[in-house]
Amino acid sequence: MAIDPYHHLPFETASRPVTGLAMDYPRGHVIASHKHTRAQFLYATRGVMVVETKRGHWVVPPTRGVWLQAHIEHTVRMSGAVHMRTLFVDPDAAPDLPNEDCVLNVSPLLRELVLEASRIPMDYDAETRDGRLMRLLLDEIQTLPVLPFHLPWPEDKRLLRVCTQLARQPDDPTTIDQWATHLAMSPKTFHRQFKAHTGITFGRWRQLARLLLSLESLAEGKPIVQVALEHGYNSQSAYAAMFKRHFGMPPSVFYI
Repeated sequence: MAIDPYHHLPFETASRPVTGLAMDYPRGHVIASHKHTRAQFLYATRGVMVVETKRGHWVVPPTRGVWLQAHIEHTVRMSGAVHMRTLFVDPDAAPDLPNEDCVLNVSPLLRELVLEASRIPMDYDAETRDGRLMRLLLDEIQTLPVLPFHLPWPEDKRLLRVCTQLARQPDDPTTIDQWATHLAMSPKTFHRQFKAHTGITFGRWRQLARLLLSLESLAEGKPIVQVALEHGYNSQSAYAAMFKRHFGMPPSVFYI
């Protein structure tokens, strides 16, 4: 894949506190590791984005967006064709912008504001309709709830190998004791190290990984029973129950 030209774009040095950009990407496209001097809000009107940093992965379906702090190195992988609409925001553009990387719910109002912002020229007049629209956009971002789409990622190389394997094969049945033996440590040490590096237990991490990774398969239109089995669940009902517990809705209506 070619390196994306994001870091060459003039949006980084624009004089206005918020600028918008519209980009469409084919399925499987990867924006190589890069960072920005401004905060970034990524939103896809179509498709699913997987945003990865050294500290976490975010699976971002339509109706959600990911907020990244300035200077955070990240890659973006497209699951399906993605119509991305991006905002570049000065960190001090508003007082209550998110202070950490996170996934935000995109309200119907914010969706329309983001779409319109991507059409506004970078040198808009702050005292015109365009400037007022950008201020309203910032007001709306400050009201949005943070959503549970974050998968913490360990920096420890040994634990990273475990997580990478599970991300590649979510239905891997290897037990904690087996992973501990493979890494030449006791199960107790494995538990302690894993929680220290991710903030959650290994069992919780694997559960989150299976749920979040399944969003990509759902977006591709795979049957729910197939998605369930490919992500380590014994049945569609077990998967649907866990999915609803975490996301607040069954997988059958998630993308409706």
